[in-house]
Amino acid sequence: MTIRSHLLLPLAIAAAAALLAGCRPSPDETGRAEGARGFPLAIRPVSALSGTEFSNEDQRDNLGEAQVVMELAAIRPGQSLADIGAGEGYYTIRLAAGVGTKGRVLAQDIDPGAIQRLGQRVERERLDNVSIRTGLPEDPKLPSASFDRIFMVHMYHEVNEPYAFLWHLRPALRKGGQVIVVDVDRPTDQHGIPPRQLFCEFGAVGFRLVQFVLRPELNGYYAAFEANGERPRPQDIKPCDTANGKTGTQ
Repeated sequence: MTIRSHLLLPLAIAAAAALLAGCRPSPDETGRAEGARGFPLAIRPVSALSGTEFSNEDQRDNLGEAQVVMELAAIRPGQSLADIGAGEGYYTIRLAAGVGTKGRVLAQDIDPGAIQRLGQRVERERLDNVSIRTGLPEDPKLPSASFDRIFMVHMYHEVNEPYAFLWHLRPALRKGGQVIVVDVDRPTDQHGIPPRQLFCEFGAVGFRLVQFVLRPELNGYYAAFEANGERPRPQDIKPCDTANGKTGTQ
């Protein structure tokens, strides 16, 4: 009996250890936000968060940046729009004017300071068709089936959980709605994202590219995406590694 007990004890300890290990998050999940768990990690660096000041608004207006973006996006009165990473509201106030009193703009950011300053600006400029919401880095927290256009202008490269972020964002589009990305073709740790990487990441979450334009007024590019087919399950999303010639479907 004693010999048998000595044999069974190591087995029992091993079984208990395996059970406890199964209750812990995998190493890749450690430290990740709850809303990002179960999604693949991005196989690319991420830019640090940039400032939100709007000191260059006059310069951007002189280039005609917002006007070009709004024309490409076919903004018209009565639409419902979201401005993700709104910062101090450069696009928010211009989109609000574009959709008119019967349209709506939801301005979202994750920076509490930017949210506060944006709220003050909206109140000061009496933008009654603008509402403000605080999002999460992995989830923009947008209401479902609510938007004709969702804008991400010079901010997508700062998203450190792109698959979770896009997956949570996708249901917010209305039928025929589009996600608009304005960015620069340079490495993702240098405040830009190569178009090939952008297309791959959106494609991995079930979006299709419907428009891509290079314009000098943007100092970069304009890309528009629509939802395509069913939204994939998080565990079925394949991360992009364009540096090694792989895509989200491989």
